[in-house]
Amino acid sequence: MGNVLSKEKREQVVALGCLGWSLRRIEQATGVRRETAGDYLRSSGIVVRSPGSWGEKSLAKAATLVTTGSDGAEPGNDTKAAIEVTTGSGGPEAANSSKAATSVITGFLPSGADLAQNVQRTASSSEPYRELIELELTRGRNAMGIFQDLVDGHGFTGGYQSVRRFVRGLRGATSPEARVIIETRPGEECQVDYGTGPMVRDPDSRKYRRTRLFVLTLGCSRKCVRLLVFKSSTRVWAELHEKAFRRLGGSTLVVVLDNLREGVLSPDIYDPGLNPLYRDVLAHYGVTALPCKVRDPDRKGKVESGVNHAQMTPLKGKKFESLEEAQAYLDHWEDNWADKRIHGRTKRQVAAMFAEEKPFLQALPLEPFRYYQYGVRTVHLDGCVEVEAAYYGAPPGWIGREVNVQWDAMYVRLLDPRTGELLREHLSGKRGGHRIRDEDRPRRTPPQLLQLLARAHKAGPSIGAVCDAIHARQGELGIRRIQGVLQLVKQYGSVACDDACAAALELRVPEYRFVRRYLERSPQAPLSLRQVDPLIRELTQYRDFIQQRIQFEESKL
Repeated sequence: MGNVLSKEKREQVVALGCLGWSLRRIEQATGVRRETAGDYLRSSGIVVRSPGSWGEKSLAKAATLVTTGSDGAEPGNDTKAAIEVTTGSGGPEAANSSKAATSVITGFLPSGADLAQNVQRTASSSEPYRELIELELTRGRNAMGIFQDLVDGHGFTGGYQSVRRFVRGLRGATSPEARVIIETRPGEECQVDYGTGPMVRDPDSRKYRRTRLFVLTLGCSRKCVRLLVFKSSTRVWAELHEKAFRRLGGSTLVVVLDNLREGVLSPDIYDPGLNPLYRDVLAHYGVTALPCKVRDPDRKGKVESGVNHAQMTPLKGKKFESLEEAQAYLDHWEDNWADKRIHGRTKRQVAAMFAEEKPFLQALPLEPFRYYQYGVRTVHLDGCVEVEAAYYGAPPGWIGREVNVQWDAMYVRLLDPRTGELLREHLSGKRGGHRIRDEDRPRRTPPQLLQLLARAHKAGPSIGAVCDAIHARQGELGIRRIQGVLQLVKQYGSVACDDACAAALELRVPEYRFVRRYLERSPQAPLSLRQVDPLIRELTQYRDFIQQRIQFEESKL
């Protein structure tokens, strides 16, 4: 009931109702709306005349002649007799009538004893808590929440129906709309949704903030998991699902949700685009997401009912000093009231139904999901994308195009935005560093020394030995000469170049120039001593080195 009248105004409305006044006349006399006056009269046990009840439909409803004395009324005219309704000690006397009288005779108001007797006869066990109930109604609480608070905090011994009738008398009854009934097998489906949580003090700002209520409801047993958070994001939304599955001890085959951004990027009843992180978390637990049709909340009516149940019953008008305190209060209510309630349609206890459904839930994986971050990056001119100030190489042909990127503490993955195919996977690098595969490097990129030596050893053992000797004696300055040896391998082949390098090692002249002259003069035949002498003269800058090597080799003999 929207309006709560004072005690004097309630007594006046009840007294006029006892006289048989119509609701319209009571409104004109007292200024109380007909709907409010009718609610108070019905709560006091007074029958309210429905509109259009004049005529010969019923003798009990056709009379409008009301007397309050003790004597019976004498019929006047046989054709227009009035049916008398008395509130005193005399009995009604009525004549046969073809048309009901339209005049009204009013007497005096009922005595105070009669009013007290009437109120006492209709008094409810909730009457002593009227002020408390009216206060909770102004906060938007429902009858169940008020009943539970009266039992827990005030020692109320009455039943829920008593509180429900009393609240209905104060607020008026409403006719609920018909809802779709969806039957599901055990362990088949759950429904998820967000609702409005209570006010909780923020630990940072020390001000009360409105929280968000996450609810997961099993489709078969109606078992709910309710969690409170301050704010939502894609990761928070996925973590709430994981916590709910852990609390239930298993997961369902299907989860039904609406089209909120944390779960669905592009709403489509036939081919919805799911959030990548949310999709991967559900896949980790073997769950398939089925978003509802846009503006079709009845598809997930079970969780809608669960959200409304928590909002209106335990949390309405409540304030908490911390999120942990609020969650503990909600968990206590869940265990002691929500799970032990008898479901209205199934007529069974929720906890008992959940005990039967739990064995049908899917087993949880051994390890929790490893959460990652994701985003979209553009491949720069160097063929890399930037992730947290580090650079990771993309395949050739992607410069200037966008790729999807997933990264965590260990790996960085580049994905095709159209097909989701994995393009490249790199280990996470330090800030400012580069991670590029060899096949992805541009052709003009100078190779590193270790890469050159590895290529040399792969081309041939003698080639690798000559390149190692060049690097050992010349260091970084020998990189160009090592590149020259590898170029000779491309030009003359690895077999001929390896023979030339073997000759250079045999003559103790491991030099690029010697190998090149050897291949230019006689790429197929062994080099004679007569051909070696001119080459040695050309290598005057290495003469001391050659002599030292010769002396060293002779000393070993």
